[in-house]
Amino acid sequence: MRMSSFDRFSTSVDSLQRRQQELSRTQEQMTSGKRIDLPSDDPAALARAERAYASQQRIGTQQRSIDASRTAMTLAESTLGQANDVLQAAREMVVSAGNGTYTQVERQSQVAELRNYREQLLGLANQSDGGSGFIFGGQGATSAPFLDQPGGVVSVNTAGQLQLSGSEVMPTTLDGRQVWLAVPSGNGVFVTAPDADNNTGTGWITPGSVANPAALTGSSYEIVFSSVGDETVYTVMRDGTPTTLTDQPYRSGGAIEIDGQSVTINGDPAEGDRFTLDPSTRSLDIFEALDRLIGALGGTRDSDETGGAKIMQAVNSGLRDVDAVIRHVQATRAQAGAMLTRLDAMDERAADRKLAAVTVQSDAEDVDMVESISAFQSQQTGYQAALQSYASVQRMSLFDYLK
Repeated sequence: MRMSSFDRFSTSVDSLQRRQQELSRTQEQMTSGKRIDLPSDDPAALARAERAYASQQRIGTQQRSIDASRTAMTLAESTLGQANDVLQAAREMVVSAGNGTYTQVERQSQVAELRNYREQLLGLANQSDGGSGFIFGGQGATSAPFLDQPGGVVSVNTAGQLQLSGSEVMPTTLDGRQVWLAVPSGNGVFVTAPDADNNTGTGWITPGSVANPAALTGSSYEIVFSSVGDETVYTVMRDGTPTTLTDQPYRSGGAIEIDGQSVTINGDPAEGDRFTLDPSTRSLDIFEALDRLIGALGGTRDSDETGGAKIMQAVNSGLRDVDAVIRHVQATRAQAGAMLTRLDAMDERAADRKLAAVTVQSDAEDVDMVESISAFQSQQTGYQAALQSYASVQRMSLFDYLK
């Protein structure tokens, strides 16, 4: 088969152009760091890279949500810590209010301090999140979620929590009503109280405790006092019906056990005086509790015949309520701390998934620099050899021979 000079020239030029294109392509890949510039370069790899990129964007959105929730929960945890400090100071004030040597003037000073603590707690309940929202704003509030009105503090926000969308819980607010206005009343199991409107004696009842959880019935009880001769006795009523504890001798400071509940009544109850034990409910309002205590301390006179008993009852009830709120605030703070731990774990998992997506994208579209450099050097050598070959072919024409 005879090869013409034109065929040899064309073959050499085609080889030069092909090698030049390969060399240019490798050089572009080394410069950009990407081995895919057009979908036609590697459709399958490009599809994997696009899926990995989309996954990174979703994970990035989730991480921003985690950061927003973490900021809100950190601020909530800090605010609840401050509220706990205020409540502890208020508790110390309540304990000192039971000192029988205090004069009315000194108690008025304590009342002023308690009002100050109440205002601090209201300020913490209306704590801003640093933007346009509120930490205890529930499902959203454009203004302070708690208003101090003549009848007491009321919530004007929507109950619940505001959460960022996602497959996992990421709250940005706390339910303020549950934190401040729905504390389990009493000792958490039952609530003791005197019949303040009708009692005429000097008796007062303690918050009580649970002596036998298995014996609890969940019923309401009344302890009714009467006189048998010169002796004061009491009868326990369960849901309005007398129990076996009928006409029991009364001893001030002695424990009275009723179906697993243990209470103590002190002082001298009068004929017909009543004290109640009702099941605990989530109805304790810390602001209302402080208002009751402030009213009792500020309105009682030492000269009153029952003034001492009223103060001791107010102090014991107030101390019980403050302790209940402290337990509730600490539990809520622990929940905020647990949420922070959970958010940290979610962030770590998101970071791991993002790294995996970045790796998949890199494997699909990034160039192997070591391999590319080796290929570039090989292609450069081949191109130089093709140039030399073409130069030799040019001198092999018939016209060069005739010269």
